[in-house]
Amino acid sequence: MRLSDFRFMLPNELIASHPSHEREECRLMVLNRKKETIEHKVFKDVLNYFDDGDIMILNNTKVFPARLYGTKEKTGATIEVFLLRELNREARLWDVLVEPARKIRIGNKLYFGENDILMAEVIDNTTSRGRTLRFLYDGTHEEFKHILESLGETPLPKIIKRAPEPEDKDRYQTIYAKHIGAVAAPTAGLHFSRELLKRLEIKGVNFAEVTLHVGLGTFRNVDVEDLSKHKMDSEDFFIPEETAEIVNKAKENKHKICAVGTTSMRAIESSVSTYGTLNPYKGWTNKFIFPPYDFSIADAMVTNFHLPQSTLMMMVSAFAGYDFLLKAYKVAVEEKYNFFTYGDAMLIV
Repeated sequence: MRLSDFRFMLPNELIASHPSHEREECRLMVLNRKKETIEHKVFKDVLNYFDDGDIMILNNTKVFPARLYGTKEKTGATIEVFLLRELNREARLWDVLVEPARKIRIGNKLYFGENDILMAEVIDNTTSRGRTLRFLYDGTHEEFKHILESLGETPLPKIIKRAPEPEDKDRYQTIYAKHIGAVAAPTAGLHFSRELLKRLEIKGVNFAEVTLHVGLGTFRNVDVEDLSKHKMDSEDFFIPEETAEIVNKAKENKHKICAVGTTSMRAIESSVSTYGTLNPYKGWTNKFIFPPYDFSIADAMVTNFHLPQSTLMMMVSAFAGYDFLLKAYKVAVEEKYNFFTYGDAMLIV
């Protein structure tokens, strides 16, 4: 398939700038692949589509406040630094993006916080926008991370054209987030409240957790028409033995297995055995899923409504069926569903 196959008209006003009032009160579109039917529900109605013994696979990554603002030495220019990942704990080396990139050179020093509590030095150019920073700090690693977290702000995607607000610290995080390391939220999970998880548990639904630390590569624009030539950025992920056992047992017993989000789906599809079962794994994945693709583990999926020509939309179309998904997106626009990070949800069964 080609990039242009995933173009559709999305009015700007349908890109949600704020989350729904309550997590489980957003709208839910339910797609039945076999019947090719579309239902309009509320997210808490997801409870009605799962039974005793079914599995939901959750990505328990935790977003850290990755966006910092510093000043450049001598000029005092404001520089935005977006922390991507820690390269070396002892040397305090970080892979970062900087804006405006043209103002930053190797050897430049940046100062952060009141009274310049933190200083960093640019030691490498990795891409046109990317840099490697060495933070100069003599305290413990825990103290250093605490300072980073206190200086950083919630890394809302730039397409949400507003500054972060206090509620974002909580709402741009799943309620089951555990392992810090993501620079973007696994957004399908944002719709689950503690109450809804409890009601699913009472009904007999089991939860299996994976960790995939979402990077900006998930949202990077595809700039090649031939999708087979697009390269995804690698993301760090972990599938525990316990999760593999839970999922494989449910699969053996013909229970429904639902991937909550594209990140959970990418993780499990990156560690499939030759027998079509889930393997435990710790490592990296740059798997890019687009139609046609045969999924091995999940037979249901919770996801958000994604932007045109995004890799997320491509993965979901591979799962739902290309023609069916485009039909659903057309309906979503007509019915004024909210799209993207803080938007409404879709359940595909």
